[in-house]
Amino acid sequence: MSAHALTDSWTMTRRELAHWARQPVQVVVNLVFPVMLLLMFGYLIGGGRGVQGSYIDYVLPGMLALTMAFGLEGTMIAVTQDLNKGVVDRFRSMPMANGAVLVGRSAADMLQSVLALSVLMGVGYALGWRADGGPGAFLGAVGLLLLFRFAMLWIGIHLALVAGKPEMVQAVQILVWPIGFLSNALALPETMPGWLGTVVEWNPMSQTATAARDLFGGTAAETAGAAIVWPLVLLAVFFPLAVRRFSRLSR
Repeated sequence: MSAHALTDSWTMTRRELAHWARQPVQVVVNLVFPVMLLLMFGYLIGGGRGVQGSYIDYVLPGMLALTMAFGLEGTMIAVTQDLNKGVVDRFRSMPMANGAVLVGRSAADMLQSVLALSVLMGVGYALGWRADGGPGAFLGAVGLLLLFRFAMLWIGIHLALVAGKPEMVQAVQILVWPIGFLSNALALPETMPGWLGTVVEWNPMSQTATAARDLFGGTAAETAGAAIVWPLVLLAVFFPLAVRRFSRLSR
């Protein structure tokens, strides 16, 4: 990427971050929601059936992976609003690198994802969760979680460009829920019916959640390879689709 494109992308990132100051409630809700889910499943609903050891050690990495899949509607709605309000048309008339709007939006989303991970891990620490794998394993787990988020983000951007209208995003966002809960984020696949457990084990989120558990727990992450390959495959498909779709809209 050229220096000009990087400068334009950073300008768009600052634009998105400025929205945080004007819409702090939305930012707080995005941070509090996964905390509420953690407390709900960890204490009210989750029983950890079949889980060896502390359930919080099992469910927290799963909730971190789940958080990386949820919350895409903010980015998706922002993309569609820019399209429908003519913001993209105004940017198009400027000497700006093509795609800088999308890169800026994705960069802001990733910064919020880092904040969300930090808050949720802080709550987990208060509840008794500990990362015993050492600094390298800890950073590796966080890296896998953010890689999964980055892949999900570009899926969301592409679907937002296809949907075209903010009201359509809500219908698309519903699809994230079955993907999220058809995973091992909250329960062991072994406790599920055979066919369902197989689907759960093949879910990319399950691969990320399992690898994060192993790395946080200080054991060998046998699924780390799959946790890297799955997001890269999704990126290889949806990143060019999103860029191509945006380029066609910009003509």
